[in-house]
Amino acid sequence: MNDSAESLREQRKRETSRALTDAARRLTASEGFAGFTIEELCAEVGVSRRTFFNYFESKEHAVFGFTTIDSRQEALEEEFVSQRGDLLDDFLQLTIGRFELFNPVDDAPAMFAVIEQEPRLLKAAFEQVAKNERRDIGLILRRTPEAVDAELRAEVIVHTVGALIRMSMDQLLHHQSTETFGELIARRLDLARSLYAPSQKDH
Repeated sequence: MNDSAESLREQRKRETSRALTDAARRLTASEGFAGFTIEELCAEVGVSRRTFFNYFESKEHAVFGFTTIDSRQEALEEEFVSQRGDLLDDFLQLTIGRFELFNPVDDAPAMFAVIEQEPRLLKAAFEQVAKNERRDIGLILRRTPEAVDAELRAEVIVHTVGALIRMSMDQLLHHQSTETFGELIARRLDLARSLYAPSQKDH
């Protein structure tokens, strides 16, 4: 019963978050990003300003749908930290798991339209990417704090997988790929490993 109630609360939170993002995008399209306030956005959805900040750090984040951490994402991340398999494989599975939760491909057309109308919002997008990368580096460091060059190692993993994510997203968005995101990024990781392996053997 408690699990069911918690699940219902989480579902309502996600619906409220989605409603705020949809409204923020509509208002940006009709009024321009500077043409409405957080209070007006809240009135559009029927929530308080305080509720807004339970979900988003800023108006920019609302437009992009950059919510505070979802409980499902937190669960995936804690599972990753506790795992003891191959670090890169486990991090890849975390990445795929997040994609399956949020599927950014569905949101891409709306986000591209917003950025085309308001190019200055790109700054907020890049800042969020950097924040996510720092979070992931922290997750890897929690899992392997004693590793040699632990922080540098974590940075290389996060930025390498980040590049593979961008390649896979481009394939999905612009080349009508029939492969899933998981298949695309796993294949690219396998290729990257095969390219680097010979140089490791030479040493």
